[in-house]
Amino acid sequence: MDLGLTGRTAFVAASSQGLGYACARSLAREGVAVTLNGRERTKLAAAAEALREETGGGARISWVAADLTTREGRAAIVAAVPSPDVLVTNNAGPLPGTLDDWDEEALVGALRANMVPAVQLMRAYVPGMRERTFGRIVNITSAMVKGPAYEMGLSTSARSALTAISKSISNDVVADNVTVNNLLPERIDTPRQEFMVQRMMAAHGIGRDEARGRIASTVAAGRLGRPEEFGDACAFLCSAQAGYISGQNLQLDGGSYRGVL
Repeated sequence: MDLGLTGRTAFVAASSQGLGYACARSLAREGVAVTLNGRERTKLAAAAEALREETGGGARISWVAADLTTREGRAAIVAAVPSPDVLVTNNAGPLPGTLDDWDEEALVGALRANMVPAVQLMRAYVPGMRERTFGRIVNITSAMVKGPAYEMGLSTSARSALTAISKSISNDVVADNVTVNNLLPERIDTPRQEFMVQRMMAAHGIGRDEARGRIASTVAAGRLGRPEEFGDACAFLCSAQAGYISGQNLQLDGGSYRGVL
């Protein structure tokens, strides 16, 4: 299927690895000029080169090193990428914790990392998208938004706030062919899952294979998700064909969510 994205431009936040990189790769394969983002210039340059190689050398890949949690970082992003057709928001979530860890500083920090940057980038880019009558915004949130786990409460709260305001925004902008949707990953095989594996190994004194097996056993599909599955779902939500899909939360969790809605 031709997703109608050839010649479009995209900014993908926090995309030097993991879920952001997966989205950037799938978009680049569809002919989108992609700008990567992260804080480490060396890592970004390597990621950009890897993307070019993975897509046969013809992909248009650039990058901007900026901390999107700061006003200065976001200003640098907008200056480097003033009018993208596609915005994919993303950032690493807070560490797992408990109620004892969630003081005011932790709560505000989670919002600054996982809610504020996405909204501020939407504020910067939505007016231009509406004028051009095309825009696709995809927020990478978490399956915890719909199925919270206690230790992930800090991440869940910030991402739920982003989900709520994104729904509000989606209602207003969709008439101009600007869509806002959220991807809710769980157990995708990325560096974040490797962190969780290492954490389980340390906590239970087990080997890596056993830790990965225990994590995979929590997924209804019995395996971890592949990054390309996630990236391709992102690309479809950004496609011309997805103009009638907005304000939605798409779970990529191997069928693990037990709710109806």
